[in-house]
Amino acid sequence: MSENLSSQAIIYAILALNSEIILQQEYLDSPEIDQDEKDNEEDILADLEQAFAEFIDHYKLRCKRDKKLPSIDELLNNPL
Repeated sequence: MSENLSSQAIIYAILALNSEIILQQEYLDSPEIDQDEKDNEEDILADLEQAFAEFIDHYKLRCKRDKKLPSIDELLNNPL
């Protein structure tokens, strides 16, 4: 991931991906989805979770260099 990304951009990406993962999980839990579509949507969820994990890893490194940044727990557990 590029060092040119600002900390703010990484935070927004983490929050957006987290929200999208929650929505995707809710959709997968709905009775409206058929099995073929569910398989595809599970692949999408896996991709979202992978991207989320990569941004989290990058953010953790950024936090080690910049102690003023909020922790991952603060980001994900406090409403904006």
